[in-house]
Amino acid sequence: MKQLCLLFISLFLTLSAQPVSAGGGKLSPYVRQAVRVSKHFRAAKSDVPRRQQEICAFVKVASGSDGVLSDYALEPLAEFGDIYIASIPVSLIPLLTADSRIQRIEANRSSQVTLDSVGIQINALPVYEGTELPQAFTGEGVVMGIQDVGFDLTHPNFFSTSGSDYRIKAFWDQLSIDTIGSSLYVGADYLGEEALLAYAHSRDNHLISHGTHTLGIAAGSGAGTPYRGLAPDADICLVNNAVNTDMELIDSLDYYKYTSATDALGFKYIFDYAQSVGKPCVISFSEGSHQDFRGDDQLYFEVLSQMVGPGRIIVSSAGNNGHYTTYIEKPQGQESVGTFLRNNNQNYVLTTLRSSAPFTLRITSYGDVAESFTIGTEELLQLPDSNLIDTLTLAGRHYPIDIYCYRSCYNEEDIIVEFYAEDDSKFAASQPFSIEALGIDARVEFFNVAGRFATDAHNPALIEGESTHSINSPSSCRDVICVGSTTYRTGFVNYRGEYVDQNWSSGGHRGRFSSVGPTVLGIIKPDVLAPGANVISSMSSYFLESPGSSEELRFLIETMERNGRVYGWEAQSGTSMSSPAVGGAIALWLQAKPTLTFNDIIDVFAHTCRHTSDATEWPNIYEGWGEIDVYRGLLYILGIDGISTISTYQPDRLSFRVTAEGNLVIVSDISRDNDVTLSVYSTSGAKMFTTRVRGGSGDAEINLSHLPHGLYVVQIDSSDPRLKGSTIIRR
Repeated sequence: MKQLCLLFISLFLTLSAQPVSAGGGKLSPYVRQAVRVSKHFRAAKSDVPRRQQEICAFVKVASGSDGVLSDYALEPLAEFGDIYIASIPVSLIPLLTADSRIQRIEANRSSQVTLDSVGIQINALPVYEGTELPQAFTGEGVVMGIQDVGFDLTHPNFFSTSGSDYRIKAFWDQLSIDTIGSSLYVGADYLGEEALLAYAHSRDNHLISHGTHTLGIAAGSGAGTPYRGLAPDADICLVNNAVNTDMELIDSLDYYKYTSATDALGFKYIFDYAQSVGKPCVISFSEGSHQDFRGDDQLYFEVLSQMVGPGRIIVSSAGNNGHYTTYIEKPQGQESVGTFLRNNNQNYVLTTLRSSAPFTLRITSYGDVAESFTIGTEELLQLPDSNLIDTLTLAGRHYPIDIYCYRSCYNEEDIIVEFYAEDDSKFAASQPFSIEALGIDARVEFFNVAGRFATDAHNPALIEGESTHSINSPSSCRDVICVGSTTYRTGFVNYRGEYVDQNWSSGGHRGRFSSVGPTVLGIIKPDVLAPGANVISSMSSYFLESPGSSEELRFLIETMERNGRVYGWEAQSGTSMSSPAVGGAIALWLQAKPTLTFNDIIDVFAHTCRHTSDATEWPNIYEGWGEIDVYRGLLYILGIDGISTISTYQPDRLSFRVTAEGNLVIVSDISRDNDVTLSVYSTSGAKMFTTRVRGGSGDAEINLSHLPHGLYVVQIDSSDPRLKGSTIIRR
């Protein structure tokens, strides 16, 4: 499997440039790659019984060409105006590209989970221990959707707080082999408690527990532990898709069935379920891939923008490349800028350069003497398919290279160069290697894709660059809420009693790993931050049984036994954890106002987020609008955040519940040394009454039975700041 993945990477630039017919320009590079790889595959497997290799792709048709797919016996899997999702036999693509009614066919490879795998290999985030939520809002009446990998459907965290009600309502496992009778494109879905608990877990659950963890953050009940999710009463709808981690489970003939278009079908499945039960829905997606200028995501983003709307929200993780240098700019008027390239994990590097004017590329290897190779963009554009494939010998070392030059899909004035090179071991581990852009008239930008930008004493003039432009796709889509990470915990104590140090900053600041904007189109991302380091949430019982879980046990916090199975709770870090935190928060907001749109939520962020630095501009490319404030956001949505006598925060050491008789019970875990004042407000801002609650160490109970049923804000004023604040209750 590893060799096949490397083959795909090394072939990518070569094959993406190749036209398959006169209409080849209609195809995104990944679709062109599928055509070429499929031809090689069929040739290599000539002794295998013929089975059509298919690709799941977006197809955009010309106006008035609604029936074009049926002319080729293709049945659309989904329709979004003039864009369709269809499964296309790869051998049919040359015919489709020759049809003037077909404007574009696009797909991109599957995403990868956005865990921080550098140095920690875990997926970590700050912990939600006993998060106090407004008593009136727990996600009830809202569908919390998660598209991810590695689900344990039996985990107690996905039952109600009492343990009596099962909250997962629908699950599409795109990797399931139980496909007899399934109407879905790949895999099968499972509906209802009996079928879901019988299926028990996603097919890839022995390989990864990621989805079990992210779902726990978004909507876990806690199952009697302190590790409760944000929307513990929300209904749950899940899709288990395909990522780099579980590709080994897929037949090689079916690789191209799992693309960004298949992910789009997953989002549609969740939204369709929510619509069928008449409930608003928010989906969290903790996966992503690099942005590009080739055009692999244009139709994908158009479809996502059509999917979202009132009561239909997608949130997605920003990525975990914020602590790497990923961007360099050579200003116009400066002759040259460059950097050293390294890869400490693989034998290849990939860098993309963008310029609105021609420039020259210089690559140098530093052996006993430095030796360089130069080529200009104008020369590259004159080559067949604008593509240079060769093996260069520089300073005694051999480097297979692939340099591809083309015009940006977003702006035809921009020249794009994708530079790929291989070494015989970890790239530049034993001999430094640099890349430079030359040309005083050109402004050139470098974007790191694979490997690292670095400095080296062999040429001190070359720079490392800056940590920007690292947002993942689809978080870079304008209409998807992009979530970065804040950090609080610098470590945790695992189940063995060992302290695990995972310090990515603290104090609620942006975590160093959290990816940074802007997007390649200049859009300010991320939109918002949420905790993302050393977050404790549920861990799959089936993954715990897997031999591959031994290293992961370092991050196991505790276990519980239910119904003869051992379930876990683990700490993970990454923007993978931040996204479901924001998703769960938005589920609470949708309970308060089911018609919220993307723009409405951005407005809430703008008015209520906590600024996480002393930056002078908000939003900004590092922190967006700042860290989400769930409670203050609710006050803003309800229109009562402007009442000066109501605190915009909840008491630290008080919790509240309303009895069946209509009494408000105030629970304090510290002694109330003095009397406190309690005021009750309606959501219109009218003060209903005020009373004093005597000091003491026991619970206090206030009779609210004289109030009409509805929402109220309870304000507590005290000389002890730990007891002061407000909360929302439902009478």
